[in-house]
Amino acid sequence: MTSMTLNAGAPVPAQDKTNSATDLTDKSATESTSVKQQAVKTQEDIAETVGSPFCDEAKLRMRNVNVFYGEAQAIHDVSLDIGRNQVVAMIGPSGCGKSTFLRCLNRMNDTIEGCRVEGDLTLDGEAIYGPKVDVVPLRARVGMVFQKPNPFPKSIYDNVAYGPKIHGIASRRAELDEIVENSLRRAGLWDEVKDRLDKPGTGLSGGQQQRLCIARAIAVSPEVILMDEPCSALDPIATARIEELIHELRENYTIAIVTHSMQQAARVSQRTAYFHLGKLVEVNDTETVFTNPEHDLTEAYITGRFG
Repeated sequence: MTSMTLNAGAPVPAQDKTNSATDLTDKSATESTSVKQQAVKTQEDIAETVGSPFCDEAKLRMRNVNVFYGEAQAIHDVSLDIGRNQVVAMIGPSGCGKSTFLRCLNRMNDTIEGCRVEGDLTLDGEAIYGPKVDVVPLRARVGMVFQKPNPFPKSIYDNVAYGPKIHGIASRRAELDEIVENSLRRAGLWDEVKDRLDKPGTGLSGGQQQRLCIARAIAVSPEVILMDEPCSALDPIATARIEELIHELRENYTIAIVTHSMQQAARVSQRTAYFHLGKLVEVNDTETVFTNPEHDLTEAYITGRFG
């Protein structure tokens, strides 16, 4: 918004004050109209997703996905593939719908009253929203790591062993011991906690807690891991460790990550999806998105013109 500076050294006549107030009111009304017109224009600009939203060997396929919170529509006609053993980063301004879309992939939105999801979403060709789908085994196949570390109020050992127990993957202590150790090793945490597995998980540092949550997610042998801004509450050193872990996990898992850090998206992902106003604007290989984006809105976002 254009700023105005008045000469503080000279008094403003009453008539000028009135005129100034009228001018400011007219200016605000004009700018408000301009913003509304720009929003409409932006919606029209996103007629369809540009780039390469689809891929071969897709683990997850989403077609014409719409999400509503009551009467308000949060996601508009999004279609996207996420490839097997691939990291896809979802970026965009706050409130653009990327986290809402991510939560559709393991039906976490089911827990939100008034949320409605339309469209076709499949995992290995199986409907995620099929009438006979049990969300408990679905969420074992599609695990999730949240923005803020949320270890259970249990020991480090029990945090990791909890999932395999309730899903019937293991019951004997020896089996659980193996799963706990393997999961903590994959999460890069074993050497730091192996001598205090009986201590509370909540007593770990923030970065360690987040890796514990990742270990807990992979303990049930998921096929997909969803990460909703997993490093937003972490310091740079802990963030670097999580990013290294994402690279390692990609060998065995498909990963979708929502991040506000464009540098992080560039470091960890093979493909990047840019969301704006609930629409999927562009999907391309990550290098293309950050060096030669196809859509003007993508370029405006990554160059910092808005966000």
